Amino acid sequence: MSTWSDRAYTVFEEQQRDRGIDISAVKARLKELKIETPSWGYGDSGTRFKVFRRVGVPRDPYEKMNDAAVVNQLTGACPSVAIHIPWDLVDDFAQLQSHAESLGLRIGAVNPNVFQDDDYMLGSVCNADPKIRRKATDHLLLCVDIMKQVGSDILSLWFADGTNYPGQGHIRHRKHWLYEALQETYQALEPSMRMLIEYKFFEPGFYHTDLADWGMAYNMAMKLGPQAQVLVDTGHHAPGTNVEHIVATLLDEAKLGGFHFNSRKYADDDLIVGATNPYELFLIFYQMLDARLSENRAVQDTVSNIAYMIDQSHAIEPKIPAMIRSVQNIQTQYAKALLINHDELRETQAKNDVLAAENAVRSAYEFDVTPLLLAIREEEGLPADPMQVYLKSDYGKAIESRGVGGSSW
Repeated sequence: MSTWSDRAYTVFEEQQRDRGIDISAVKARLKELKIETPSWGYGDSGTRFKVFRRVGVPRDPYEKMNDAAVVNQLTGACPSVAIHIPWDLVDDFAQLQSHAESLGLRIGAVNPNVFQDDDYMLGSVCNADPKIRRKATDHLLLCVDIMKQVGSDILSLWFADGTNYPGQGHIRHRKHWLYEALQETYQALEPSMRMLIEYKFFEPGFYHTDLADWGMAYNMAMKLGPQAQVLVDTGHHAPGTNVEHIVATLLDEAKLGGFHFNSRKYADDDLIVGATNPYELFLIFYQMLDARLSENRAVQDTVSNIAYMIDQSHAIEPKIPAMIRSVQNIQTQYAKALLINHDELRETQAKNDVLAAENAVRSAYEFDVTPLLLAIREEEGLPADPMQVYLKSDYGKAIESRGVGGSSW
């Protein structure tokens, strides 16, 4: 670190020691944090209105892995890449897996796509047509088979199924069809695999969505069994929703399986995580870290097995820099949450001291953790500023030879 950075870190460390924070434990937790990046975040993608094609985006899953490897090399925190089927369908998944491993990566969650085909206009696993339901379920089973080929242990499920008008579909019948598809898929999982069920309160179904909130996803997971859990997408909530409350509840029920990190201002997601409400992200991590202190073994095991994944489709941002920024935003808020003094907080809560309890949380958020992050990067042999190193590198220029119009939705 620079002389300035050394001084700043010394002051930071002294501040935390005075507050009763074990800085060595904080650094260890930060080094353990691993964040999965999505293959689709490196390709051309965008809103339902328009996909803007850019120069240099990957033309196939192999080039997506190449770009993901750059993010991992610069941040040291992203050793796995989620894939989306059929966007990342290849003839030989063993070859794709081998390519990923040669780059220091592994293939992470497998995400089925049952919303893109014309057949799915009125639903996939909830469609009134049994042939379409069969097609969608077969695709889910194909993704389980792909998981077995690449060594993935997470099946990440999101369904666009829903209706636009009252009476358009039979809501209870659709609920049963959804469960039937999930049950058949669940039974195909190996013991080491998990099914993570995502929810979204609207879009594209504007009247009703078949999995509209965490309670519906939780209900399905409970009915299916211990290998099914809920996936919280941080952008899939209405404004004002207390997402950290949902997180705490699912943790306490041992049913939180993972996150899709992104952000939203009004309704839709896919903004860079922490872009509009970083305090919410900090408070989510607060609940995660508090759950580590639980005396309930099931809660401890749950929080230790959380999958931290980014789910973003960068429509107007350069892909790789956007991913680096996303990772850094997550690391920053996680670092701040690690500075909460839980002993102090518990004491103030027990005394019903409202302002002191709120201050115990907020004061951690207000610390500048830049010196801490710089110190960790130095210890890990990583660049102090991953973004600037990338922007000054030749990689962005080199990939322009790919041309315009890589793999897209």
